[in-house]
Amino acid sequence: MSVEQEVVLITGTRKGIGKALVEHFVSRGALVEGCSRQQPDWELEGYHHHQADVLDEVQVRAMMRSISDRHGRLDVLVNNAGIASMNHSLLMPVETASRILETNVLGVFLVSREAARLMKRNKYGRIVNLGSVAAQLRIEGEAMYAASKSALLSFSQVFAREVAPYGITCNVVAPTPVETDLIKSVPQDKIDRLVAALAIKRLGTFDDVSNAVEFFASPRSDYITGQVLYLGGA
Repeated sequence: MSVEQEVVLITGTRKGIGKALVEHFVSRGALVEGCSRQQPDWELEGYHHHQADVLDEVQVRAMMRSISDRHGRLDVLVNNAGIASMNHSLLMPVETASRILETNVLGVFLVSREAARLMKRNKYGRIVNLGSVAAQLRIEGEAMYAASKSALLSFSQVFAREVAPYGITCNVVAPTPVETDLIKSVPQDKIDRLVAALAIKRLGTFDDVSNAVEFFASPRSDYITGQVLYLGGA
């Protein structure tokens, strides 16, 4: 199986890391599918967009049927869709906490489940989930976000064992903050403290994330599953 033939699905592609991953895989010749709750304000040859919420089971299943009907398979899933809210636990509304957990954990579960059902037909698949160094660094103000990413890691490691008999791997890439909308509202002093805690003292880049995702997504990584790769030396 070559990269040129791969069918790749990336969630949360409207902007930021998701959009960068679309551009990366399209540039490698892959057939790329993506989704977000809103339509993106950009188009790219080789990319097909689905307006779908990762928490909506009907929409997720419809997206998988569309991919199956047009391509007959799915080779790679990158669960990128996620939300964050930096707020002290004593000040965080329960609605915000619930939304973080639902999107970052239940959304990944739902899309992974449906993707694995499609991948199982061909006894091949690569699932890469986007975690975060927030859980590893125990950053103040991100208790619920860190909790959601910790849950994501546990889910991924157990899920990896469940789908291994079908030739499917499941791994986690845990980036440092990248300059996207997710961190625009974070005070600079908090960003500075986070970067200071890393072995490589800088913010991450889209290329850093794409490189790690591609490693796990490669057909050659068939003996690697249930692993987490923390970027920046966290």
